[in-house]
Amino acid sequence: QVQLVESGGGLVQAGGSLRLSCAASGRTASYYRMGWFRQAPGKEREFVASISSGGVGRYSSDSVKGRFTISRDNARNTVALQMTSLNSEDTAVYYCAAAPGRSFDYWGQGTQVTVSS
Repeated sequence: QVQLVESGGGLVQAGGSLRLSCAASGRTASYYRMGWFRQAPGKEREFVASISSGGVGRYSSDSVKGRFTISRDNARNTVALQMTSLNSEDTAVYYCAAAPGRSFDYWGQGTQVTVSS
C-alpha cells in the first residue's frame, strides 16, 4: 500500500511559478512510476507529466511541455512538479499518482492551484 500526500499548491499570478511536492509512504514507492494529473472545474482529469522509477523516462502533455518539469528523489520518496509561466488554464486541482504496473493505482488527495490573471 502506498499513500501519497501533495503540498505546495496555492494562488499565483499569471506568469508566475509554483512547485508542487508529493510525499510517498511505503518502501516500494521508489520502484513505481509516478505521475501528476490535474482536474479543472467542469472538466475531466487529465495527464500532466510522469517519470519512471529511475527518473530517466519523463513524459509531459503538450499543454505543459517546456513549462513544467517533473522530478523525483527516491532517497526521500518525493516527486516534484516545477511549474513556470503559469496561466489561467493551469488552474486546477493537481493530483499525484503512483503506478506499480501499467496503471496509476494510488492517488493523493489533491492540491489546489489557482492562477489569477
